[in-house]
Amino acid sequence: MNSRAIKKQEYDLLNEIANDSLVTQANLSHQLGMAVGSVNWYIKRLVKRGWIKVSHLSGTRLKYDLTPDGMSVFTQRALLYARDSLKVYGSLRKKAKALAQELKQKGVQQVYLEGQDEMSDILRLTCIEAGIHISETPNDIILKFDDQEYRAVSNLSN
Repeated sequence: MNSRAIKKQEYDLLNEIANDSLVTQANLSHQLGMAVGSVNWYIKRLVKRGWIKVSHLSGTRLKYDLTPDGMSVFTQRALLYARDSLKVYGSLRKKAKALAQELKQKGVQQVYLEGQDEMSDILRLTCIEAGIHISETPNDIILKFDDQEYRAVSNLSN
């Protein structure tokens, strides 16, 4: 496998080509928000690296195929992304469990969760797993996700 670093644009092109080997450079340009000239330059670069091969079908019609090296690079990038995502998930899950345990030790049985993103979902599921009810309306304890940390905020002043 060619181990040189892969740029985002190269990965995006490999991804589009993996999805549709008959995609045109004009379509790639539109889908990726790049100039057609840039698409052409990156395709030539990918061919030179041995990651794709180009076949002439008829006239100006081209077909792009990932080579085994190209598939390896594409797969390796996807695996690294999955690994990194699992590390982030594991870290957030650990923090959520620690907060849920702290709340249980304090006798908290119900909280309001602020936020509707993936980080909030991890905390929501962890609280439910710990037997902490998630309220639909703000109550005494509001849980938030700020600066890569989960926090419990007292709402008693309202």
